Amino acid sequence: MGKPTVDMLRTRARGQVITPSDAEYEEARKVYNGMIDRRPSVIVRAVDVGDVMAGIDYARDNGLDLAVRGGSHSVPGFGTCDAGVVIDLGRMNGVRVDPRQQTARAEGGCTWGDFNHATYAFGLATTGGIIASTGIAGLTLGGGIGYLSRGFGLSVDNLLSADVVTADGRFVVANARENEDLFWALRGGGGNFGVVTSFEFQLHPVKDVVAGLFFYPIDKARDVLSFYRDYVATAPEQMGLFPAFQIAPPLPFIPKKEHGKTFCAIVACWAGALKDGKNQMAAFRKPAPTVAEMVAPMPYYAINGLFDPILPPGLQHYWKASFATELTDGAIAAHTQFGPKVPVVNSTVHIYPINGACNRVPSDATAFAYRDAKFATTIAGMWPDPADNQKNIKWVKDYYKALEPHSLAGGYVNFMADDDQGRIRDNYKDNYTRLVSIKRKYDPGNLFHLNQNIKP
Repeated sequence: MGKPTVDMLRTRARGQVITPSDAEYEEARKVYNGMIDRRPSVIVRAVDVGDVMAGIDYARDNGLDLAVRGGSHSVPGFGTCDAGVVIDLGRMNGVRVDPRQQTARAEGGCTWGDFNHATYAFGLATTGGIIASTGIAGLTLGGGIGYLSRGFGLSVDNLLSADVVTADGRFVVANARENEDLFWALRGGGGNFGVVTSFEFQLHPVKDVVAGLFFYPIDKARDVLSFYRDYVATAPEQMGLFPAFQIAPPLPFIPKKEHGKTFCAIVACWAGALKDGKNQMAAFRKPAPTVAEMVAPMPYYAINGLFDPILPPGLQHYWKASFATELTDGAIAAHTQFGPKVPVVNSTVHIYPINGACNRVPSDATAFAYRDAKFATTIAGMWPDPADNQKNIKWVKDYYKALEPHSLAGGYVNFMADDDQGRIRDNYKDNYTRLVSIKRKYDPGNLFHLNQNIKP
């Protein structure tokens, strides 16, 4: 039997099959990171599992690279490729909530904006990211850090089941009772094992939250980070928060004269009783006088989208990430040296806490191995002008290098750059050997290699 042709793929697929000769091609090939400019030979805009199967079979049987795109946020550009096949899940974005069981089944193309809006109607939520336009698939498969992590664990800790199409085109269900090895690997092992077409999550009673944004003078950054280190160790687990270095955007609560200046900030989300939120936020006035602050109740989905306006698609992106068991004085010194040099309003540095519920899961219970880590730092270089690429990438790399002596060997795979493939073993520690074995079982030909790749 001959290799399948594009015409055969079009006959088999219900969704659009787009090639370079189609009018939609230029728009369809775009991804979130404007630094990535690749030209796939075929883009399958999947609308159902059958389309995913067809795209996988077409790529495998033709020996082509295969990229899988959910929310399109992959900073290294893993959601696209040159001369290969892209399976775009963006049209598979349905969410079904079961309020009695407090669960939700979401298709693989959903963003956290889609998911949080659907679950909010029932007063429920689960751990997601901090950008509404981020896809649930990529974030979850890499671990899933967000505002609710300290109380409810990572996204993978709330994953109950996954529907997966494997490299041989089979549809399988992975959970605690079926294909348990695959289920273990999906919880932190990234997109190495197949295309997840739907996720079932455990939900929790979270509807409206109290959000807090606090901007401090940049010369008080050391005091703010020292406070954060001590506070987060014993803070109520309903409090999600992180410190940041941020150029002030033109927000109404920030005095106009401060717009465009660089500050150290704390972003906080109280997911406990609303009546307690204001008092809980008072703690963040202790480390230093605030230049500007905003404390207000809002829907959980609203805080999840607060940063979206300054992070539109098409920015240039280069990121680095690291884990740490402590926020040492040396790390704080590195932050106070490089954080104030954040280049533009779109760029930022966040130091996420991953203690609390995240640390109560054994390191070998899921593929996400760093259950002893307390902090996950991301240096997120994002800027509009490609002419600034060299100098801004240097800022990210220099910052990361300064933190290296104070960090663990591995980092969060979701924030890794395309030049971080050499860190794969470190990213999974003792779980790496088991991941290789499972990769060999489900994808022996490494069809799914456009990722932080675990080689079979």
